Amino acid sequence: MGSEAVVTEGIGRLFGEYWAVDGVDLAVAEGEIYGFLGPNGAGKSTLVRMLCTLLRPTRGRGLVAGFDVEHQPEQVRLRIGVALQDAALDQRQTGRELLDLQARLYGLKRADRRKRVDHILEMVDIGGAIDQRISTYSGGMKRRLDLAAALVHDPSVVFLDEPTTGLDPVSRAAVWEEVRRLNTELGTTIFLTTQYLEEADELAGRVGIISRGRIVAEGTPEELKRRVGDDVIVAHLADVSDAAVEALRLVPGVEEVVSSEGELTIVAADGASLMSPVAVALHDSGAKVENLTLRTPTLDDVFLQMTGSHLSAGEEVAR
Repeated sequence: MGSEAVVTEGIGRLFGEYWAVDGVDLAVAEGEIYGFLGPNGAGKSTLVRMLCTLLRPTRGRGLVAGFDVEHQPEQVRLRIGVALQDAALDQRQTGRELLDLQARLYGLKRADRRKRVDHILEMVDIGGAIDQRISTYSGGMKRRLDLAAALVHDPSVVFLDEPTTGLDPVSRAAVWEEVRRLNTELGTTIFLTTQYLEEADELAGRVGIISRGRIVAEGTPEELKRRVGDDVIVAHLADVSDAAVEALRLVPGVEEVVSSEGELTIVAADGASLMSPVAVALHDSGAKVENLTLRTPTLDDVFLQMTGSHLSAGEEVAR
């Protein structure tokens, strides 16, 4: 396996007649932060649960830290830390009691447990709340405690399944800082699933975009955005029509037109020079333009181009 911490080969999971994950191949290097980006229902959590040995693959295989997730689950569990979407925290315990219990479950002796918990608390900032009952914690504090619990046995690979869902911007930024520190200071491999574009852009060295159980694009955030083009023009219309789409396709320099939720996304190498021709084409097509903006590509543009929908919705691509 070399220096790869996570590998999947055609891995899939079938529920009834529905393939939640449908033949995914990926390789995550040791020490990498890999962002797995997609909307709810795309297959992100199902893949993570297979890699964490909570679900058996229907087909294909997965390797984590060199061990097969189906045939060597005990070896995998000893080497991974997991923080799933819903933190399973005993509200009656203090944060320190929960971390100590987690360390005991992994067989650490008392002296080692104390040292390990103290070290983790240097990495994950919980402050004086560590000796208070978890029932008094905010959502952000619970997320950080769950992350600390995933690290207490010094795993080589950590799976974070949408770790900041539901958090306010300040708490989200704090969790991001903990994740960066964990990766840079300890060299821990992090497999991060998210539906937040800025989270993947901010943290991940590479991103895999999943849609309907399959990876549709993979690369660094900058590589993925370069696939879209140099510029993006977004036209918000009162009503998107086929005539408007066809008119834009005929404008010289327009590379692609995608329709989604009352807007048209126009991809071009030189968007600034096309603002006027695009406006004229839309006017001549009879479209009522509410807003016309020029910007650089985002990961959402990549997702839109690859799947025909934004991360939060599903519209057909205009081809």
